[in-house]
Amino acid sequence: MADDAVHFFLFQDCLIRVPDNTFVPKFGSLLLARHLPLREGDVVLDLGAGAGLIGILAARRGHRVVATDVVAGCSECTRANALLNGVADRVEVRTGDLFAPVNGEAFDLIATNPPQMPTPPDREWNDAQSRADNGGPVGWVILDRIIHEAPKYLKPQGRLVFTLFGFLGIERALEKLRAAGLDPRVLAREEQPFPRIGRERLDHIRSVDDEGILPPGRPATCPRLVLCGQKE
Repeated sequence: MADDAVHFFLFQDCLIRVPDNTFVPKFGSLLLARHLPLREGDVVLDLGAGAGLIGILAARRGHRVVATDVVAGCSECTRANALLNGVADRVEVRTGDLFAPVNGEAFDLIATNPPQMPTPPDREWNDAQSRADNGGPVGWVILDRIIHEAPKYLKPQGRLVFTLFGFLGIERALEKLRAAGLDPRVLAREEQPFPRIGRERLDHIRSVDDEGILPPGRPATCPRLVLCGQKE
């Protein structure tokens, strides 16, 4: 039997153990981690936790966290990493689709780096890696659900924070937050390497880039943002 590899990922004061490259925190998660708008006493929902980086960062700063993921393997990974980082008593891990595991609860901060890569219908796959990337034909399938449903799970003055590929439409995202009753703002913006999976979909991505974010040719980078929507 072949030996199983074990990978470790160090970020700030968190050591994240991942069973394979599927679980390694990506550029979007790291951007979100660097700009996580925590306030004293926040109760945090790490939505789509993956390996648990965001929730564990919040827990190591003293916050109570609920971490959810639809993939059972991600829940197991998050639970193990909470134990590894000494915060298992502050991170409750649940498995289920988006907000289903927290029905009836409310949080001060909901943080998420959701799948949002525009995906032509003939490129849909059902493996874990694809589910972690694919956001439907225009990239908004999961983001739309999160923005629409989040207010129900936010306390007064609670915030939804999420990452966004700029080519999905920055103004579009801000308007979607307003339509959901959330006060929107951009917390951070940086140029990141153009996603590898996006290279083979470049023509399709350009077809949904209504705001003309991408330059001509083969872009080496694209803007990635952290957006925040605050409830009244």
